[in-house]
Amino acid sequence: MYMKPDILLTNIGQIATLENSNKSPKCGEEMMDLSIVENGAIAIVDGVIAAVGETEYVQSQTTANPEVREISFQNMLAIPGFIDSHTHLVFAGSRENDFAMKLQGKSYMEILDAGGGILNTLKATRKATPEELYSNAFSFGTRMLERGTTTIEAKSGYGLDTNTEMKMLRAAREANNNLPAEIVSTFLGAHAIPPEYKGRTDEYVGLVIEEMIPAVGRSGLAEFCDVFCEEGVFNIEQSRRILRAAKEAGMKLKLHADEIVQLGGAELAAELNAVSADHLLMSSDEGLEEMRKAGTIATLLPATAFSLNTDYARARDMIQMGLPVAIATDFNPNCANESMFFTIALACYKMKMHPREALTASTINAAHALDRADTVGSIEVGKRADIVILDAPNPEYLAYRFGVSLVHTVIAGGNLIYTKLGP
Repeated sequence: MYMKPDILLTNIGQIATLENSNKSPKCGEEMMDLSIVENGAIAIVDGVIAAVGETEYVQSQTTANPEVREISFQNMLAIPGFIDSHTHLVFAGSRENDFAMKLQGKSYMEILDAGGGILNTLKATRKATPEELYSNAFSFGTRMLERGTTTIEAKSGYGLDTNTEMKMLRAAREANNNLPAEIVSTFLGAHAIPPEYKGRTDEYVGLVIEEMIPAVGRSGLAEFCDVFCEEGVFNIEQSRRILRAAKEAGMKLKLHADEIVQLGGAELAAELNAVSADHLLMSSDEGLEEMRKAGTIATLLPATAFSLNTDYARARDMIQMGLPVAIATDFNPNCANESMFFTIALACYKMKMHPREALTASTINAAHALDRADTVGSIEVGKRADIVILDAPNPEYLAYRFGVSLVHTVIAGGNLIYTKLGP
């Protein structure tokens, strides 16, 4: 039976399908395998990929539809929409003053102690109206979408009280309802100690567990719960208590782990079977091995290391040990990076990843880091039609041509969002 596609993309120079037959994250040498189709075509019906393969094959499966123009993309590269699996999309204000302090040599924790950092953003976010937070998130998300990102994780964590955390999560939900991109929400009430609880961290942990998590759980506004597990913020036991409570409330688990010191966050993520542990700049080999055994994704954030001027995560070691690696922008007021292209370039230049590994890490492995690999992250029949056409002849070009957006056309959920084709 022939199909009548809504959109038919043909004569694509290369399609990096990222097809993943074993349905698990790509590890080790598998991260180099993009399952490339030469001179390929993709048929889309009702927002879903209906056929993918060589152009002649896909055309043989379709019947003429006079309402659909067959679009040709010679010498271009089609990839799955980027999946940005770690962002702080919802906030108010900005931190250019913090940036000036960084240039003077101040550390992240020194800036935080001086009232900057997260606490600076907390003040602005608490004052912001719901409409302002939604408008900011929608604007940031639109720019990400134009740069090929079709799935975006969005954390709360700049309210640090129940009302503001809920306000942030509602803004993320509204952005999800109005953007063609999918927004995946994460509750991060344990992002810092609010000033009113300074010196009383355990009391604040009690507030998170006894008030915030039940409220978030009842609302259904967050799919994941995350904790900033770090020296001077939330220790291992406090993080364990928060994450266990979140799991009981029906949320899946993530963890900011071992970003600044080796605290044991990677081991905790493995112990609790977290979906991902993120940052991991200082993680031990033992902790990373425990994550590998537990099936926890290592989400690396090279733009954060760039913005903090610190060492980078040991991506090569992780890949060689068989740990599944994802990469994400960590877009936030301290790391104003909305571009997966910049993230991929940093991953290659600073973490020694191959461009094909970086593409795997920003698509199918990132989908696993959001528990979305059954619907996005690869160009396969039955998956949501999130497809980006790049002005690039091959995957290596993504890191070679850094500093620009290579996007030619963005399709999200089968909808043409952006293109250089003209009318």
